[in-house]
Amino acid sequence: MTGVVAFAASLALDLPIRDPDGFLGPSWLRLPLLVLGAFLGDVIPRAVWRARRAPGQFRVRAREIVDEHWTRERVALLVIGLGSFYVTYVGYRSLKSFLPFIREGRLQDHLLKSIDRAVFFGEDPAILLHQVLGEGFSAHVLSFAYLFFLPFVPISLIAWLVWSRNISFGYWYATSLCLCWTMGAASYYAVPSLGPVFASPWLYADLESTGVASLQDGLYYSRIDALFVDPLMDSQSTAGFASLHVAIILCAALIAHYTVRHAWIRWSMWVFFALTVVATIYFGWHYVADDVAGAVIAIVAVWLGGLATGQKFERHGRSSHPTTSTTDVPVEQESS
Repeated sequence: MTGVVAFAASLALDLPIRDPDGFLGPSWLRLPLLVLGAFLGDVIPRAVWRARRAPGQFRVRAREIVDEHWTRERVALLVIGLGSFYVTYVGYRSLKSFLPFIREGRLQDHLLKSIDRAVFFGEDPAILLHQVLGEGFSAHVLSFAYLFFLPFVPISLIAWLVWSRNISFGYWYATSLCLCWTMGAASYYAVPSLGPVFASPWLYADLESTGVASLQDGLYYSRIDALFVDPLMDSQSTAGFASLHVAIILCAALIAHYTVRHAWIRWSMWVFFALTVVATIYFGWHYVADDVAGAVIAIVAVWLGGLATGQKFERHGRSSHPTTSTTDVPVEQESS
């Protein structure tokens, strides 16, 4: 649906569908490279371990691992998951780029800023964070956490598709991820905004030494080029409401909470989520309402994705029992 809407908008505006470069290049190159890396990272170390007492058996052991793990169901999950994500993400990025040509002049930054000030008793939340956390070491830590989102999205998708202990968990994450992008694009059109740093840049002038500031400068000039120089020259990727950083990381944290056995991974995801929320406000990417909307998107996406992939949620406890699987992937059974 996202791809179809983006294609229709592209025809109406006479603007191209865009797949901007990112971590390891555009998505069509980045995703296959990550799959190749995951395949090699999965097969080679385990084959070396299994053949440690008979190195000449490496190829035999590697073939065993491929037959055991890289089944037809796993390959189908990879093809469907990556294909769906690619179409949805490219559609999302294109619709985001088209936003000012469809909804320009209706920006709601003043309203969102008023909500921030009302919630924080007349104060700007970003300024409060600057005062509490400082603008030195904390800025660089939060900058790293915010920018880590860029490689995290494709890496986490590949991880769930390749290594999820149940096939349905991979479908759950890929489905929820696509729903986050789709609802995020819809939110941009429902409440168009630029974000605090673009509406009030003077409040963030002391953070110019961070990687986030460099990214913000690049987005600002790309928007200027697209709007006032040539719309074909560059894509604009500036949109505030809702925060997709918050939505995507919370989506991953929630599904990890239900499906990942290792506690340190689950706790790491929640820490990453908390740092991301703080970073979005600290650097002026988003208003508080943006983050709240992002959290709502994540919760809805995880719930709908769970329903679509046959997950059963327990009222008490953190576990999720998949009700869909294949004969090759065991499902944990509830005790009678």
